[in-house]
Amino acid sequence: MMPVMEEKVLPKDGSLTIPVLIVGNGPSGICLSYLLSGHRPYLSPGASHTNPILQHKLEENRHLSIVDQDLEYLAEGLEGRSSSPVAVLFDTLLLPGGDYGLDHDSPLCWRLEPWQSISHLVLGTGLPGGSWHTMEGSMLTVSLGNWMELPGLKLKDWVGEKRRNRRNDRVIPAEVAAYYQHFVSEMDLEKNFVSSSCLTSLCRIGDVAESEEGGKRRVNRESGEGERSETAARTVWQAKGYQTGRDGAQTPFLIFAENVVLATGTHDQPTRLGVEGEDLPHVCHSISEFETAIIQGRVSEHSEPVLVIGAGLTAADAILCAHHYGIPVLHSFRRAVTDPGLIFNQLPKVLYPEYHKVHQMMSQQSVGGESASYRGYTSYPRHHVGSFKPDKKCILESWDKRQTVVKTSMVLVLIGTNPRLSFLRDNGSYLGLNTKMPISCRYNPLQIHPYTYELLQEPGLFAMGPLVGDNFVRFVKGGALGITSCLVKHYKRQHKQLLVK
Repeated sequence: MMPVMEEKVLPKDGSLTIPVLIVGNGPSGICLSYLLSGHRPYLSPGASHTNPILQHKLEENRHLSIVDQDLEYLAEGLEGRSSSPVAVLFDTLLLPGGDYGLDHDSPLCWRLEPWQSISHLVLGTGLPGGSWHTMEGSMLTVSLGNWMELPGLKLKDWVGEKRRNRRNDRVIPAEVAAYYQHFVSEMDLEKNFVSSSCLTSLCRIGDVAESEEGGKRRVNRESGEGERSETAARTVWQAKGYQTGRDGAQTPFLIFAENVVLATGTHDQPTRLGVEGEDLPHVCHSISEFETAIIQGRVSEHSEPVLVIGAGLTAADAILCAHHYGIPVLHSFRRAVTDPGLIFNQLPKVLYPEYHKVHQMMSQQSVGGESASYRGYTSYPRHHVGSFKPDKKCILESWDKRQTVVKTSMVLVLIGTNPRLSFLRDNGSYLGLNTKMPISCRYNPLQIHPYTYELLQEPGLFAMGPLVGDNFVRFVKGGALGITSCLVKHYKRQHKQLLVK
């Protein structure tokens, strides 16, 4: 039985100013809260890493926690499946040999040092665990179970007997969601979490800060230096929003924060095609709508095919679901089946047999022809949607401009999701790598400093997780390390300056 989170009421009058405000209570926000609460990773006595160069570096400052060390120095020369050097570093320390399916013990041990904690709040629209509470509960996660873990609590130890015979050591989203919620309780982080809270406005108060000499100077938003400017520390963020009570009533809040961390993930808003007829009632953007239609009998093995649009894992889940119920499927996607960028060409066949099956379905047939091996499945590779019609027909267009009209019972547009950043100016687009495009975890992530995760355009504003391109839980932990290291060093410098004065 999961403990009920204590309701916290945030002030309406701006009377609360906190050092760190974390927006998002998924695994990114939870892991950051864990580190900010004073939990510190050290090299275990007698432990050694499989990488001898990294081991030598760790031995040099064994007395220091990883948070207090030079992350750039430790990460130098490491390679992994994330573009973030700190994410690769922390993943290498937590899961040595993880990319090769090896299960080496981590050389790290964790110590709770309360005096190192930094006061913070974590806002989330739902329960701790974020979007994991809304994911379909019957599908296995892409990541292995231990890849979903947060530091200090092994997932397999928590789930115990329930997952001993779990296929390929993978878990279902419902287990992961419960694990994250339990983690917050087990690690005594509940006091930092404010559930059912929605941020509607975030703006920085003042672009001018005092210099050390007492004069005024403008904040440098372009700085890419490893150590953040002390000027940035004097800016304050104003956060407005509302809390939803158990009775459904919405109560506004207004608070201030010295630093803000964006950890919202990307599951808030489905990506849309932007074509004619996309708002028709038979055109949907989530698997849950498909499952509801099955339960209500609106689609079945006797109905017209369901058209699935997209070539990602969510689209594959929909195809597997339809195949399970004998519902015929039409599958349209823009890429070629052999495209190396296709996610199915990046997943090991042994670990992901069901997704390999979908890839086989996509591969073993000609364009628009039903598969001999998989009855009821027809694919349209290198096609895009021209328009949807009220009579449930859809016009598909191929790469060579040929058009095909297909009859459908329902359409599932499953081409990804976008983050909800409406509380920022221009929906946060000015913070991306390309300021003229919407923020996208795949095509246009937020532009951060690679070791501190501070946004280059906004001092005092940080981002982590999918917003910066780290889409797997195993890599979001690196963001927590980088941000904590930056903030700890900043507040230590600030404390020294106060002592001197």
